[in-house]
Amino acid sequence: MRGNDVWFPPGATRHDWVLDAALAAGLGLLTIPPYGVRGFAEAFTTGQFASAVLMIGALVFRRHSPLLALAGVSVAALMQLVLSSTPMATLVAVPVVAYSVARWIPGRQARIALAIGSIGAVLGPVRWIVEDPYYLSLRDLIWVVLAWFVCMGLVVTPYAVGRRVLESTQTHHHRVLAAEERYRTTLAERDQEARLAESRARTQIARELHDIVAHSLSVMIVQAEGGRAMATKKPEAATQALTTIAETGREALSEMRRILGVLRSEPEMLPQADFAPSPRLTDIPDLVARTSDRVRLTVQGQPPRVSPALELTVYRVVQEALTNFLKHAGPQATAAVTITYGMREINIDVIDNGVATPSAVPQNPGHGLRGMSERVAAMGGRLLTRARPTGGFQVTAVLPLPLYTTAQEDDQR
Repeated sequence: MRGNDVWFPPGATRHDWVLDAALAAGLGLLTIPPYGVRGFAEAFTTGQFASAVLMIGALVFRRHSPLLALAGVSVAALMQLVLSSTPMATLVAVPVVAYSVARWIPGRQARIALAIGSIGAVLGPVRWIVEDPYYLSLRDLIWVVLAWFVCMGLVVTPYAVGRRVLESTQTHHHRVLAAEERYRTTLAERDQEARLAESRARTQIARELHDIVAHSLSVMIVQAEGGRAMATKKPEAATQALTTIAETGREALSEMRRILGVLRSEPEMLPQADFAPSPRLTDIPDLVARTSDRVRLTVQGQPPRVSPALELTVYRVVQEALTNFLKHAGPQATAAVTITYGMREINIDVIDNGVATPSAVPQNPGHGLRGMSERVAAMGGRLLTRARPTGGFQVTAVLPLPLYTTAQEDDQR
């Protein structure tokens, strides 16, 4: 605490001036008049009146400067010790100042009030009780000790109360600061969680849009090129290609509307969103059939009942693997899709005999492979993507089945 803050503690207001002045005026009206009714003819009477005014007047500074109030009370008490052989009523200011110093002055500086009070608690009773300092009777000694206890209690008790109030105020202040800090931390954590959720949502949406757009455009390009090549030879093949292009475009548009409709913030626009069911395991054969006639599908086992998220993951892995096949394997390559529904897991193998070799595969995977890896990892599975030594590319995903699904299958068996 700075020296200026010790003499003039911060926080005092104009309202405190009014309260302290009212306190001093009230105590002055009760304690000072008896020492002025006899007039000021005698020096002792004048000195007592002046000390009484000084002691009570010092209370005006008890909040704005407790140490100045203590100094004024101490000087006035010293004057009364010399001028008065009996305790004066204005000593009521002593416990008030002791409380004020303990309440608003920090520890070491506040203890000066105890030191001054201890000295006054000894000198005062001696001055008031002992008539002859050179002869102290047992009776006088007992009265001095009793008076010392009383005077010391008038200093120690309000001092202890003031320290207790100060500690309670500081504890409450620290508690408020801690609560504010926890609140700021909570807000920061919520903001961070919101940003992470927003980032995950953006990543998921980008992944969905990539899978939909990339696969649909790849199928449409392959079908358009094939239809153009067969237009003059087999017009019915060109018609079939155009039909496939139209169906693929409509399906892609429907899925994009479903995703973008959820993103609309206006509640009145939500009913216009097309909330079609997400792709399922039973939709995979139709996906393979629409992709190309160079893709062969093999399904082993029966599709189990799993969550929509796992069904969508299997569908998107097959879709992205076929998209990469159409984009990179070459026009003469063929692909084989094998899906094995086991008791504990689902195995997906997409293998083509395209032109890819280990040296031709880029070191940094694109968005499609990264999206597949994120999807499979989110389901607790494993993904292998590599160029085959003999040529072509391999995508293998292993997705574990939930425990409740395997338990249901065991019960059916």
